[in-house]
Amino acid sequence: MFKRALAGIIAAGVILGVGELVAVPFGRNSSPFFAVGSAVVDNTPESVREWAIDTFGTSDKIALFVGMALVIALISAGAGLLRRPLGAVLFGVLGVLGVLAAVTRSTATPLSALPTILGVAAGIVVLHALIRTTEEPSEGMTRRSFLGLAMAAGVVAVAAGTAGRLISQARDVTANRLGFMLPTPTPQPPIPSGADLRIDGLSSYITPNENFYRIDTALVIPQVASDTWSLRIHGMVEKELEITFEDLASRDAVERTVTLTCVSNIVGGDLVGNATWIGYPLKDLLEEAGISDDADMVLSSSHDAFTAGTPLEVLLDGRDALLAVGMNGQPLPVEHGYPARLVVPGLYGYVSATKWVTDLEVTRFDKVTAYWTDRGWSELGPIKTASRIDTPRSGSAVNAGTIVIAGVAWKQHTGISGVDVQIDEGDWIPAELSEEYSVDTWRQWTYRWEATPGDHTIRARATDRTGDIQTSTTADTVPDGATGYPKVFVTVR
Repeated sequence: MFKRALAGIIAAGVILGVGELVAVPFGRNSSPFFAVGSAVVDNTPESVREWAIDTFGTSDKIALFVGMALVIALISAGAGLLRRPLGAVLFGVLGVLGVLAAVTRSTATPLSALPTILGVAAGIVVLHALIRTTEEPSEGMTRRSFLGLAMAAGVVAVAAGTAGRLISQARDVTANRLGFMLPTPTPQPPIPSGADLRIDGLSSYITPNENFYRIDTALVIPQVASDTWSLRIHGMVEKELEITFEDLASRDAVERTVTLTCVSNIVGGDLVGNATWIGYPLKDLLEEAGISDDADMVLSSSHDAFTAGTPLEVLLDGRDALLAVGMNGQPLPVEHGYPARLVVPGLYGYVSATKWVTDLEVTRFDKVTAYWTDRGWSELGPIKTASRIDTPRSGSAVNAGTIVIAGVAWKQHTGISGVDVQIDEGDWIPAELSEEYSVDTWRQWTYRWEATPGDHTIRARATDRTGDIQTSTTADTVPDGATGYPKVFVTVR
């Protein structure tokens, strides 16, 4: 039984390894593993997706890969335990699903089916060969043959998969990005030292690129070179534009610091970050195309066909909505949209922050829908007044005396005017705010608490510049962002 189950698992490894290698000329989205994974992402119920993000945060894709590997191992072990030819039939059925997943990706061609077809064929051959060694010697092989054949098949699986991965990495855009020359922007005013309180445990005012949250639908990060990239602006416009980096070189770039937030951020969550972006005003690009008076939405599309619908008025009202090409003084990291993405203050990312952007269609909300609105999320996605407690951490134990409570608050394109702190069920007490740099960025805050022994609950709430106080009403992230007060529990010794 064990050998047969192991035979199924090894055969599945061969399928995946061969599929990865054969996928090299057709793109990694055609490999059986990533094609199925992408299909899972696209068709996962919203409740399951939000649970995954709440549980695993920015490691949600790693969790998906681990879960898929476990499911594949269980199914393939079952295929090995089945009588011949039922195991091969099961692999064939799974192969059909893999082919369907591969050929329905946005960048697929009929040849995208080949990695799965050839991988499954190789896996079935290996499965039959391994199963024969576990049967009677009269079948032509002894049981002692199993170990040698299993090791050989395992080497093939690992070698093929590794080779495919290495070749794919060699073809990525890392070298292109290293050679990318950022434009020299019109500089923004310097960020005052008072904007960053530099308190232990408090998020820095500028979020380093490597710490900036990443939430998107791309299991395989799109590889788009700057010398082949272009942006098409079309739809309800007077003239269609096709913009390349050569065209952008003649335009004036700007530098702006903007906080971005994911709509999947739970109350007190970390799916928010502040960065300094270099880019080109979207307003100028859209107005150059000439916009129809009847249009009210821009549908942005990424290289991998993700879409987001942004209210047109937000892109034209003078806020710093950018076609961004730089992040914190560097070309955009590949995982954050290199070579170009959208940055729009005041909206959640699912309706505005399209990475790897290649297409802007000026249209109407009553004509087209976008990726997440098709899945039940709201159309407009305005940012809600929010705050977070960074220190002390929930569940920590601290000594009695003066304790520094600190965190961040945000309401992009409106600004934060105050933050209050509540200890247990006491009065709300104003915290001290860092110096405001702009209404499009978060503000740090701090409160010095004379802590007494015992278990305590700390809450925070922010007030924006219109006087809107962060609501105490608890709401889930779906359909337009979570609400409620962030709170931490601490023990004072």
